[in-house]
Amino acid sequence: MRISQRARAIAPFYAMEFGKQAADLEAAGHHVVKLSLGEPDFGAPPAVLAAMRNAMDGRPMAYTAALGLPALRRAIARFYADRHGVEVDPARVAVTAGASAALVLGAAALVDPGDEVLIADPSYPCNRQIMESFGARVTLVPTTPASRFQLDAASVRSHWSPETRGVMIATPSNPTGTSVPADELEALCALARERGAWRLVDEIYLDLSDPDELGRPPGSALAHDPGAVVINSFSKYFGMTGWRLGWCVVPEALVPALERLAQNYFLCASAPAQHAALACFTPESLAVVEARRVEFAERRALVLDGLERIGLPVPVPPDGAFYAYFDVSATGLTSWDFCARALRDAHVALTPGRDFGMDTAETHVRLSYAASAGELTEGITRLSKFVAGLQPGRGRSSIIR
Repeated sequence: MRISQRARAIAPFYAMEFGKQAADLEAAGHHVVKLSLGEPDFGAPPAVLAAMRNAMDGRPMAYTAALGLPALRRAIARFYADRHGVEVDPARVAVTAGASAALVLGAAALVDPGDEVLIADPSYPCNRQIMESFGARVTLVPTTPASRFQLDAASVRSHWSPETRGVMIATPSNPTGTSVPADELEALCALARERGAWRLVDEIYLDLSDPDELGRPPGSALAHDPGAVVINSFSKYFGMTGWRLGWCVVPEALVPALERLAQNYFLCASAPAQHAALACFTPESLAVVEARRVEFAERRALVLDGLERIGLPVPVPPDGAFYAYFDVSATGLTSWDFCARALRDAHVALTPGRDFGMDTAETHVRLSYAASAGELTEGITRLSKFVAGLQPGRGRSSIIR
């Protein structure tokens, strides 16, 4: 069978690969502390679970409109107004089969073969893989701790070329958990807009960000740039990873194209998940997920303190999401060998920097603190013993290649 060049070119998602190895170890009877995947341990809010049970009472469950249930699109628009102070026409909201489907639709609507797209290094690997699948030439822009491992206007300006057609921003970012400061985000979007380029902003961790000094929730890029394409998800803030439900907000001119693409690619997102998701926006559910956001901040403190004691520095402390991106250079191991040996010897699953770009591929490791406080404490204890017993130079582990 002839496999397409597109399929041959796409790289593995190493976080999932390490997750598979962790599952194999668990099947063999080992307790693995899984800190490799960004999957909140809480699950959906109780009211959402109840709404799903009600939706699945045996009634026929037909397709929804391609862009989602009108009631859910209105609820999402109200969420932007109430939480972020941004007025969004529900007609500009598209409900999708997870944020990944929103990324696919955005790439299909915006990218032509040969278009250059600027993305930060490090960044979520699927962002660039999806762009490249539609023919984009992705330029990974190196970032540093000084820029919080994020794009800024200066770095984008210095990497701009005549072929640049778009800029992709993730704030907060996976893998670093760091956000773009509001003034820098505004400048960055303005630069791209003035040059006629699209701006795609991944905000799936936005509502897990710390409030500002006045206690206000984080601001959406839409407050600075109503013409940006903004992607979000029910997976992270609402804890609904397996429900595969997300959304995007797009400029009015893009809605017809997005609708045609959605009709042909997906028909619609899961109908029962959409009906149940309406319960996300009740006062009861919002109180639940806000309490969980506070708990994530407590888990972050636990992890950062533990990594510092072990001697695994986090160059930029996260202010959102649930990731710590730490430097393993002092251990004498590459990030890949560190993760492979931590899994083999300590039964702790992590993700190597190879997933996220070039500049930190060999030096940094991502830890997800989406696990429970008990699992995080156990994971830090195991890593401390593992690092204390390391003998650099013993060679590559054979558990994962």
